[in-house]
Amino acid sequence: MSENLQQFLQLIVILLLINQNFSKFEFTNVKCNSLDKQFDDFEYCYLKSVNRTYKYVSIKVNLFKTPVTKVKVNIAMKKRFNGYRPFLFNITVDACRFLSDPSSNPQANYFYGFLTTHTNINHTCPFVTDIIFEKLSAEFINYRVSKILPFPEGDYLLETNWIAYDINRATAKFYGTLS
Repeated sequence: MSENLQQFLQLIVILLLINQNFSKFEFTNVKCNSLDKQFDDFEYCYLKSVNRTYKYVSIKVNLFKTPVTKVKVNIAMKKRFNGYRPFLFNITVDACRFLSDPSSNPQANYFYGFLTTHTNINHTCPFVTDIIFEKLSAEFINYRVSKILPFPEGDYLLETNWIAYDINRATAKFYGTLS
């Protein structure tokens, strides 16, 4: 009986090990660019490596012409295949309409889930203060890209274009590796 119990426990351990996902996300770079310096500018945009296992991204955008009442965001995910090629998502969302009902667009809601606990963009339009993304960690991203919606291994680029009043005002590019 104890031998059967031991074999049963070994089987359970093996099944648990097989079921575990060993993927790991790591930021490799972040680039921010203001396309209209009279409308907005980045006070800071950086990737900070605290130690070998903890990295985070912080961004602060100063808005000079407030209130901003008409905003669209284009989100394009790209995967590296001899250069970055389109992969899975390329959507444009009316941010004001989306923020009034986040469940209206499941794809945008997935990406918004990356930011909700790390940003001050948690209200509907108009935007009257600076926009801040603070300490968005690789561990948080890792959970979302390995548990919620698993992605294949590789190098990725998440490119965002921030469009106000139908003019592209800023871009933010997030580079990372999933291994």
